Amino acid sequence: MRERGFTRWIVAVPMCLLALATIYPMLFTLNVAMKSRREYVLNQFSLADHLTAANVADAWSSSGLGRYTLNSIVVTAGAVALLLLLGSMAGYAFSQVTFRGRKWLFLVCLGALMIPFQVIMVPFFRVLGQVHLLDTYPGLILAYTGQFLPFTIFLMTSFYSRIPAEVVEAARVDGSTTLGVYRRIMLPLGRPALLSVGILNALFCWNDVLISLLVMQSEQHRTLMVGVTALRGQYSDNIPLFAGGVLVAAVPVIAIYLFFQRQITDGVTAGSTKG
Repeated sequence: MRERGFTRWIVAVPMCLLALATIYPMLFTLNVAMKSRREYVLNQFSLADHLTAANVADAWSSSGLGRYTLNSIVVTAGAVALLLLLGSMAGYAFSQVTFRGRKWLFLVCLGALMIPFQVIMVPFFRVLGQVHLLDTYPGLILAYTGQFLPFTIFLMTSFYSRIPAEVVEAARVDGSTTLGVYRRIMLPLGRPALLSVGILNALFCWNDVLISLLVMQSEQHRTLMVGVTALRGQYSDNIPLFAGGVLVAAVPVIAIYLFFQRQITDGVTAGSTKG
C-alpha cells in the first residue's frame, strides 16, 4: 500500500510541475494585460491594482487585430474544409479500396509527414510566386493544405481501417459505386474522426506564424498570429498593450481546448492503435 502511494507521488509531482509551467505564462500574461504602463515599469511581477480591459481594447482598436482575425478565420476555415475533403477521400482509398501501388503511395504520404517545412521553404516560395498566389487567400489555404494533408491522411486512414470490410462489400452488393460508398457509408461513420482532425488542423492553421509570414507579405493580409508578433516591435515600450494583443489571439485557442478536450485527445491518439 505504501509502495503504491509512493509511486503515485513520483508520477503526480512531475505532472503538477508541468501543469504549473504551462499555466503560469498564461496567468502572467493576463496579469500584465490588466496593468498600466506605470505599474509594469515599477514592478513586473506584482498583481495589477485594478482589473481593466483597457489594454485589450486598445490592442484591438489601434493595431488592426479585427482585420487580422478575419483573415485568420477565412484561411483557417478554407484550409480545414479542403483538408477534411481530401484527407477523408484519401483515407478511404488507402484503407478500403484495392488498387495498384496503394502501399507505396501511403508510404510516400508518411514520408512527407516527416519533412519539416523549413526544408522545402525556398522552392515552395518560388512555386507560389510563379503561379501568382503569393499574398492571396487561396495561396495560404493551399500552403496549409499541402503542409498538413499528410497528417490528415494518416489519421483518416487509421480510422477507416477499423471499419470492417464487410460493411463496404454489403454496400457494393446493394449497387453503390466507390463514390457512393464514400458518400453514404464512410462520411457518416467517419464523423468522430473528421471532427477531431478538423479541430487539430484548425489549431495548427490558427497558431501558424512561419508559413503565413512567408505567403502573406502585405500588412492588410496578415493573419492574427503574425499581427500579434508584429505588436512586439511596434509597442516595445508598452508591454501591457502587447500582452493585451496576446490575450486576443489566445482566447479562441483556449476556448477550443476547453470545449473539445475529448475530441483533441481522440485525434492525437487515433494513429497510435491499429484496428
